[in-house]
Amino acid sequence: MIQKARRKKEVKKETGLGLTYKKDENFGEWYSEVVVSGEMIEYYDISGCYILRPWTMAIWEVLQVFFDAEIKKMNIKNCYFPLFVTENVLQKEKDHIEGFAPEVAWVTKSGQSELEVPIAIRPTSETVMYPYYSKWIRGHRDLPLKLNQWCNVVRWEFSNPTPFIRSREFLWQEGHTAFATKQEADQEVLDILELYRRIYEEYLAIPVVKGKKSELEKFAGGLYTTSVEAFVPNTGRGVQGATSHCLGQNFAKMFQINFENEKGEKAMAWQNSWAYSTRTIGVMVMVHGDDKGLVLPPKVASVQVVVIPVPYKDADTQAIFDACSETVKSLNEAGFRAEADLRDNYSPGWKYSHWEMKGVPLRIEIGPKDIANKQVRVVRRDNGAKVDIPVVGLVEQVKDILSTIQESLFNAAKEKRDACIKVIRTWDEFLKALNDKNLILAPWCDEEEVEKDVKLKTKGELGAAKTLCTPFDQPELPEGTLCFASGKPAKKWTYWGRSY
Repeated sequence: MIQKARRKKEVKKETGLGLTYKKDENFGEWYSEVVVSGEMIEYYDISGCYILRPWTMAIWEVLQVFFDAEIKKMNIKNCYFPLFVTENVLQKEKDHIEGFAPEVAWVTKSGQSELEVPIAIRPTSETVMYPYYSKWIRGHRDLPLKLNQWCNVVRWEFSNPTPFIRSREFLWQEGHTAFATKQEADQEVLDILELYRRIYEEYLAIPVVKGKKSELEKFAGGLYTTSVEAFVPNTGRGVQGATSHCLGQNFAKMFQINFENEKGEKAMAWQNSWAYSTRTIGVMVMVHGDDKGLVLPPKVASVQVVVIPVPYKDADTQAIFDACSETVKSLNEAGFRAEADLRDNYSPGWKYSHWEMKGVPLRIEIGPKDIANKQVRVVRRDNGAKVDIPVVGLVEQVKDILSTIQESLFNAAKEKRDACIKVIRTWDEFLKALNDKNLILAPWCDEEEVEKDVKLKTKGELGAAKTLCTPFDQPELPEGTLCFASGKPAKKWTYWGRSY
């Protein structure tokens, strides 16, 4: 018996439950630890590459199912283009390749022999796809051409790799569309951006700002870029959540994507490209996670409800296990993702910590008293609230609790983010707000040189400040308002800050 007790203790010890770092004290270390302990990723032996474990892929799939169905309603079709691109094609659009050049990975050998011509691995697929758009688009009846692919891309980053946020290979979708008119392209940019907002706000419970990027921060080679911007209060950094670009006719010019319009005249196509990636999942971890581990919004959680038996000495263990299995069955039949943890080599306390670390939104505990009283104990992951619920109305109650959790996660995140927004008017206020880790809304003259100057002046070990986006939702700009950085007349309100 003593031997057995000792073995049990060793098992518990080896798992090393609980986080070493606290979110408020050492955010970077906390984040690295929580993504591994929560079984989201595993580090790989090539720096900047990560193994995405099933706990992560389940979240990615929920987002994928939503987005894929929505773009199909817009008559966008899925396809797949190769991973490789030749050097001369990659370099066709000069601004575009200049923006990506430092991050392009090249294949230079096959076995022991050098390749005559090195081949690039796609950092994004504009140059991979557009030579074929030029082939497929001939007349106005071939438009619009609307394609999307779910794939991986490689960007050989040298700045600090961070799981999900900055990695050398990541998963994403990239949409590439071509239209006869600018008006259609402009409309689609906003329709897609709205889907990205919904991914963040409705699924991941993260508030975002919709807006337009500055000329300096827009997509290389594009006409204009719109984005949804998230914010991580703990680090005071913005995160570009997803982007929807209008490419204008620039790529059409380079790749000769021309068509004969209804009047029989030669015209150039208007193009868009848009993408969101596995970065979304990193933002979710950063915003909602706590000192016990991950906190997953119910809409995306791989397991929404975990059922744990709590047998006491001499209790009828089998009856308790049966009650757990029965509960899981009725929840699954009602459309919830539920599981029971019936492992007998771990104590209930250990299991509580384990599933809290993994961020499961709701825990149901069933012990002998619960069976006697025909009830279960329900515990929320987000706030630890406990309540006893009769078995009879369990499914309805679980539904209500999960939607309450989803809502309160969003509200709590919005409250935290809003508390970080600082409206400033002068350079001194700007510097103070920046050092206080704020998301800064400032009047700006919209001049590129001024933005470059701000970047230069704020350069430091924490990274320079830059424009995040100019929100579509513009506060009133009183006449005579001056730019915080140049003192020239301000043209717009823009969000500034440090970013990932």
